[in-house]
Amino acid sequence: MKGVILAGGSGSRLHPLTKVTNKHLLPVYDRPMIHYPLMTLINAGIDDIMIVTGGNSAGDFLRLLGNGREFGLKHLNYSYQEGEGGIAEALSLAEHFADDGPVCVVLGDNIIEKNIRAAADDYRRQGEGAKIILKKVDDPQRFGVPVFEGGSILRIEEKPDVAASEYAVTGIYFYDPSVFGVIRTLVPSARGELEITDVNNHFIEQGTLTWSELDGWWTDAGTFASLLRASNLVAETGANNV
Repeated sequence: MKGVILAGGSGSRLHPLTKVTNKHLLPVYDRPMIHYPLMTLINAGIDDIMIVTGGNSAGDFLRLLGNGREFGLKHLNYSYQEGEGGIAEALSLAEHFADDGPVCVVLGDNIIEKNIRAAADDYRRQGEGAKIILKKVDDPQRFGVPVFEGGSILRIEEKPDVAASEYAVTGIYFYDPSVFGVIRTLVPSARGELEITDVNNHFIEQGTLTWSELDGWWTDAGTFASLLRASNLVAETGANNV
């Protein structure tokens, strides 16, 4: 299984900081933000990773991370996303890299306390379809929210006005290679983007999406409030062996 970190976008919610650099290069406590999703993949036993980024600071990732040798990686690859076509479009750029195999996808501003090794091993045994990781949060309406029937997910609602559950879909996903064909069938949302929620709902409709609950804390770092929260959590408890 290969790993993909999605680290593009304009980071508009973090302006003016992101007028001069990519959001994922901003510090979270004592490390650049990008270090945390990188360690999430490494701790899951993944050593062949691609970073999808964009904008004027794309070259800074190469200067910071090089070929990944510092992290013990087999390969660290890069791809460039032009514009802001959404998470699913960014993932589509990794199709050649995936080489008809499964991928673990992590959004570049997702930071976790522990690791996803158990979920990764479960998906390796699952062998097909998709797997998502959920976490109970106080403000699920900020994220994709699963609608449950019994223990199964009926659908995922993107940023609903009223959340159907306490769970948020974290930015950590596992997909088999059919995901790239699914992305090609998508139409842009009202935001003009290809939505990862539509991808996940496809696998739900096919009956091939499973889920697990994340152990330990999780936060994104895409707003000033969540960036501060992430830094404080890392300072207080540490994160992901970083």
